[in-house]
Amino acid sequence: MSQQNAVSTIALKTFPLFSGLSDDVIAAVARHALMRRFPRGQTVVRAGDRTDYVYFVLTGSLKVVVSDEDGREVILSILGQGELFGEMGMFGEQPRSASVVAVVAADLVMIAKHDFRELMQDNFEIAWRIMCNLAERLRNADRKIESLALMDVYGRVAGLLLEMSEDVDGESVVVRKISKQDIAKMIGASREMVSRVMKDLGQQGLIEETPNGIILRERLNEL
Repeated sequence: MSQQNAVSTIALKTFPLFSGLSDDVIAAVARHALMRRFPRGQTVVRAGDRTDYVYFVLTGSLKVVVSDEDGREVILSILGQGELFGEMGMFGEQPRSASVVAVVAADLVMIAKHDFRELMQDNFEIAWRIMCNLAERLRNADRKIESLALMDVYGRVAGLLLEMSEDVDGESVVVRKISKQDIAKMIGASREMVSRVMKDLGQQGLIEETPNGIILRERLNEL
């Protein structure tokens, strides 16, 4: 097992969940937090396992996946810096519903389930932010179901890219590294179809693939 290290209050303040909280609250969180590095390809948690920790992504990228008995994989989401997972385990004793795997080496902040429950009980703002995070996750799931049911592959690719994009100097850019295979697994299409769609979107001037990410043009919203 990788070495686990203490976490500074400065690192904790980079997470949206803890941003703006008092120094006393951040210090209380830090007393319960550990940091561990997971190398590329390592499974952090497995579907069916007991929920023991809540995880926060300090660096790196991870994929949330489910698979069938034949090993076919569906990617539910890609997690990046500042995001968290495992928080649903705070509510009930159900096992984990999906596996989480490091796409690249990732530094994760870990807080034990019972410690995090105490933090939620002692600080309403943390509990409220967790509930807001779960509500947003539910809205994203609803949008994904709608996309799979009603959109063609062009619309699904465009929707995923727009969802993953962030503002960089006034442009919408997908900064996180994501392969066409992973896009295919996220939208329920073949890799070959995704490659054709991405090529076509590029030829239409709707996206531009660069070494620093995928730049999205405004007209992509119209798909």
